[in-house]
This record gives sequence, structure tokens and C-alpha cells, in this order.
Amino acid sequence: MIDRYTTPEMRAVWSPETKFGVWLEIELLACEAEAELGLVPREAAVRLRNTAKVGSAARIDEIERTETQHDVVAFLRSVGEETGSDARYLHHGLGSSDVVDTALSVLMVRAVDLLLNEAQTVVDALRRLASEHRYAVIAGRTHGMQAEPTTFGLKAALWFAEVMRGAERLRRAREQVAVGKISGEVGTYAHVPPSVEAHVCRALRLAPAAVSSQILQRDRHAEYFAAIAILGGTLEKIATEIRNLARTEIGEVGEPFLKGQTGSSAMPHKRNPILCERIAGLARVLRGYAMAGFEDQVLWGERDISHSSAERIAIPGATSLLHYMLRKMAFVLGGLVVDTDRMRVNLERTGGLIFSHRVLLALLDRGLSRDEAYRIVQDASMAAMKGTTTFRTGLLKSGGFSEQELDGLFDLEYYTRYVDEILERVGIPAHRPSPVPARSAT
Repeated sequence: MIDRYTTPEMRAVWSPETKFGVWLEIELLACEAEAELGLVPREAAVRLRNTAKVGSAARIDEIERTETQHDVVAFLRSVGEETGSDARYLHHGLGSSDVVDTALSVLMVRAVDLLLNEAQTVVDALRRLASEHRYAVIAGRTHGMQAEPTTFGLKAALWFAEVMRGAERLRRAREQVAVGKISGEVGTYAHVPPSVEAHVCRALRLAPAAVSSQILQRDRHAEYFAAIAILGGTLEKIATEIRNLARTEIGEVGEPFLKGQTGSSAMPHKRNPILCERIAGLARVLRGYAMAGFEDQVLWGERDISHSSAERIAIPGATSLLHYMLRKMAFVLGGLVVDTDRMRVNLERTGGLIFSHRVLLALLDRGLSRDEAYRIVQDASMAAMKGTTTFRTGLLKSGGFSEQELDGLFDLEYYTRYVDEILERVGIPAHRPSPVPARSAT
């Protein structure tokens, strides 16, 4: 994790203190369950619950670095230093991965819950944008070129629906990782019966894995990484479109620009979309973390530790970055500058070319062949793009239309009449009365 791109909440989840605290809780729960079975003294389990403590993260690190070369053994030794002789009843019959993997599941669940809460702020911001700008007509663009009219509200609704799907993927991934295992070195419960695992998992609100080896299987973690990377890709998609629409030549939206903010050290006029650019860059890192997660699925036999080093970086890193990205995106969307006047100016820039499909259909309705109708509309379009005439004038010269007919064909309401229905389908209710857009873009 890099402090620059980590929120305080996610930093707390992945702190050494939190991790070691969860490790100790797992050890205590297992000890208590074993005491009920007579595997360890009941009075020792009671004393441990009241007195067991973890040494400092620095001390555990020192023991690992200078003595054990093993973090769980260093942790247990530190607990022994702080707690006394009763500590010998901890870790009775457990393997290191029983503690580490079950604790990792707890922390991954906490992290994804933070992600889901932050994703909701993005959902809420997009809902507001979609509702507020449902009739803000904007040029739809395909291949970077103006295509037909759409609305900025529909753009926001599209993003809204995609973020909702991303949140649902996170919820499904949460279910997959909300599992624990206290099944021993190769998953056979040879030294600790399944009832101990059931007790530990119940207390931690995890489900016991139906079957495990020395570890929980990493397809679960791969799904978690994938859900994070896909939602990061959605944020990158939104950020990229905002960056595109913020270009000087388009200027239809803009990031919030705070008082005293500097856009460039050399060019005082700049208002660069730095947050969206940052989100786009970090999404690339998320995809790299996801690849590490996919690679970690394949291990030798019942386990090797080739996955461990990658996960120590990738899981805290991926969750931290996505949480940061969601928070920044919510800020951008909450303060997004939406210039509907500039949208209308840009829409009118082509002199009506955005209505070419509707004109084509009108000619087909009059009985012309598709080739003939297409030629008429294309000839008028090409002449307009060359600047020799306007699209409207070209169509009038073709003899196929009157001024009144073109007024009807160049009507923007035709393109916005189903906006409310589309928004309602994604869960954004209509508000009425609906404002009536201008009749023409020319």
C-alpha cells in the first residue's frame, strides 16, 4: 500500500496491529473450543481470554527477522512473552495457515464491506446526475465522431447501471471469501476436529470451507481480484469519458476545480482532469493485481507458498486502491461541472447531420430504395462537411422535403421521448412534468 493512494479506513484494516489482533482472536476461539472437548485445560482457556496479549508489531517483526524467519511462530513467541506460560495452550493442533487464511478471510470481508459502502456513494452521485440531466441533450459519439443525439442523463444512467453490476460482483466475491478453515496441515482435521472449526467460523461470521487442503483454495481469491479489477475498469471508463468531454475543443463537462488549485506550474490557464487521469492510471495497477491473483490459483500439492508473497502485496494493494478510486470518483461526480449550453452548441456544430438517419428513414417511408435514399442523404452530408452548403439546404435542393417537413425531422424531442422509460428500467424514477427541449438543433 502507498500512503498517497490509501484511505485511513482501509489502512486500518490492513495494519499489522489489526492482523495480529485477528490472529489472536482465532487462537483464543480455537483454544476455547478445544477446552470444551477436553483437549486443553478449561481454566487455561478462561485465563487466556482475560490475559492474552500480542506484542508490538515491531517486536514480532524483530523476532521473525532475527530468529524464526516465520511470522506465525514469531507472533506466537511474542504472545508468550506478553502472556506467560498459558500461551503454550494456544495453537494446539493448528497449522499456520489455519490462522493466516482464516484471518485473511476476515480482513478481506472487512475490506470489501468498505468498498461496497464507498461504491454506494458513486451510485448515489450517478443517480443524481442521471435524474438532473435526463433531458440535457448531447451529441452521442461513436468512433469519436458525432452520431445521433442522446442525453447526458442517459450517459450517467449507463454508468450507474454498470457500477451497480460492479457492486453486485463484489457482493458475490464477498460470499466466496467469507470462509474459514481450521483443518490442519493437509485439510484432514487429524489433530483438531471439525467442531473446533465450526466454533471459530461461527464467531467470526464465516462459513467453514466444505473441503480444504493446507489452505483455502485460491479460486475464491481470484474471483475477489476479478471483481475489484472489473469495477476499477468501470471507474476508468467513466473517468476516460469525462476526460474526453473536458477537452478544450469539446468542453461539455469539467472536474471540480477548488479555490487555490493549480492546473499547471507553467500555464496558469490549465484546468487539467487530474483526478480522472489518476483513476485511469490506477485501474491499470488493479488489473495487474488481478493477474497475480489468477496466477496464485495453481500451487504444488496441498500447498506451497508461492502465492503468499504476492498476496501480501496484492490484496491490501488492490482493496486500498479501489477504495481510494471510488472516493475520488464520488468527489468528481458530486462536483462535476456540466455545461448544457456547450453541449447544445456542439450538437449544432454539424448543422443537422446528427439527424441523417431519421431523414434516411423518411425517404424510405416514401418508397425510395435504400440505395437511392442513402445517396441523397450522403450527398447532402458530404457537401455540408465540405462547407459548400448546409445539410438542410442540400436536402431542400434534392426536392424531397419542404421546410416544414425538415422542422419535424430535425426535432430533438424525437430522440428523448423514451428517456424516462430507460431510466426507470435501471431504477431511476421519472419526475414530471418533463421539461420540453428546444424543437431544433439548427
